Formats: sequence, C-alpha cells, structure tokens
Amino acid sequence: EDNKQSANKRHPSFTMTTPVQNALLPQLRKILRQGGSMLLLLLLIALFWEGTKWIGGDPWRAEGNPWGLVHNPPLRWKVASDLNLPHIWQIVDAFGNPSRRNGPALGAVLIGAAIFTFRESIVGFLFGALLGLLLGTLFVHFRLLERGCMPYVVASQTVPILAIAPMVIIWLKAGWISVAVIAAYLTFFPVTINTLRGLRSPAPEAIELMHSYAASPWAILWKVRFPAALPYIFTALKISATASVVGSIIGELPSGIRDGLGGAILNFNQYYISGPERLWATIVVSAAVGITFYLLILLCEQFSLRSRRIR
Repeated sequence: EDNKQSANKRHPSFTMTTPVQNALLPQLRKILRQGGSMLLLLLLIALFWEGTKWIGGDPWRAEGNPWGLVHNPPLRWKVASDLNLPHIWQIVDAFGNPSRRNGPALGAVLIGAAIFTFRESIVGFLFGALLGLLLGTLFVHFRLLERGCMPYVVASQTVPILAIAPMVIIWLKAGWISVAVIAAYLTFFPVTINTLRGLRSPAPEAIELMHSYAASPWAILWKVRFPAALPYIFTALKISATASVVGSIIGELPSGIRDGLGGAILNFNQYYISGPERLWATIVVSAAVGITFYLLILLCEQFSLRSRRIR
C-alpha cells in the first residue's frame, strides 16, 4: 500500500483528472441528457403519428405492416390516409428500396444529397456569420452607421426568401455559390442583432476601467466586449445553423441543382402519388441535417464557454 501511495504521488495523473476533464464531463452528461430528451420526444411523435392513423387512417392489412396486424379504424380522416401520412415503417423501409427502377438505394441517394446540401450550408453559414459579426462590431463603434443601416438590415428580413432566391440565381447564375449566398441571407441577421446586443452588454464600469488604463478600442473589444458577447453570439449561431440549411434547400429549388436535398424534394414530389414515403424520407433527412448542424454549434459553444471559465 505504501508503494501504491508513493506511486500515486509521483504520478498524480493516475488518480486525478485535469481541469479540462472536470469541465467537459458535466457538459457531456448534459449533452447526453439532451439527447435522451430528444429521443423521448421522437418516441412521443411516433406514438402520436401512429395513434392518429390507428384512429382515423386507412385500414391496416396484414401484409402492410411488419407485425401482420389487421385493423379497421373507427374514423376516416383525410389527413391520416396512407397517401398523406404514410406509416413510419413505410418511411424507414423506403431508405432501403431503390430510388428509381434499377437505381441505387434511396438511403444512399439521400446521404449524398445531404452531404452536398450540408457543404452549401456551411459556406453560407460562415459567410453570413462573418458578415453579421462585422456589422455588429461596426454598429457598436459607429452609432451613425447603425442609425443609417439598421433599418435596411431589418427590412431585408421582411422580404420573403422565395422572392429573393430567383433574383440571386439570375444575378450569380445557377450554382452552389448562389445557393450559399441565399443561405447567408438567412444567416447574417440573427448574428448581427445578437452580436450588437452582446457587445453592448458589459457593465459601463468595466469599459470606464479600460479607458482609465488608456486601452485602445481594439483592446476593449477583444478583452471586454467580445468575451461578454460570446453567449449572445452562440445563441444566434445556433439559430443561423438551421436557417442556413433551410436557405440552401430553398435556393436549390429554383436553381435547377439536382444533387442536393432541394432537387430530391422536387424529384420525389413529382412521383408523390406512387411513393409518398420517398418524399417523407427526404424530409426526415433534411431535418436530420439541420439538427446535426445545430448540435455541432452546441458542442462548440459548450467547449468555448467552458474553456473560458477554466482560464
């Protein structure tokens, strides 16, 4: 036992965790709890979905479900028909079926489309986030610029994106760049507003103290304003992450791009009558891309804020 104690003293890393580990473990537990809550919510949605079809959907046939159930719902709701609301197992089964005759599996097609759209979303997200950070920083330091430009920044969000997307595609020509610009259009606004609010959040006493030390505006921005604005900025980035995915999908619709999720939605919408589950599978994958992007920003937020507290 004495030898073990002496070994532990010589090698404290065997018995002690580092500050980074102590900081990350609670965050990992928090993320796991959030993941469990998300799975529980998905389970409740699935129960509500199938419960609606059990009460007011089309008759269940033995060959139409994996359990061989036969059921005649007491009601008939149009919204719960198999055409409008396929069974969940039909949507899941569609991922393994060919996307077209003698074609690859739908799941493989949608994974490729999701990666293509995700790349466009990342480019648009980065461009929009940088633009929002720049505008928010300029507005903090130049009040006249804020008064002159802020009404136009707000007005830009009152125009429907479906009206702007065709014009952007005409100006920049059809391609991933125009789609990324449309994604950036939906991204920059929340980042601009939250950056402006966050940079103004430090107490006036802290700013006055920095002035008393003859600190430059850059030093005040980097050491006082920006650290205080991080929670506000990450809140906007989480909103913008999902908005960039929506913008990319919307931008793909009029651009003629068929490699992304927008093209898949248009394609499977044309054959909805013969296979509604394929369109629903595309919607599920689109939602998964947005959730994945949100979770990535959430992980960055947890790591950045926790690391700042450690320092």
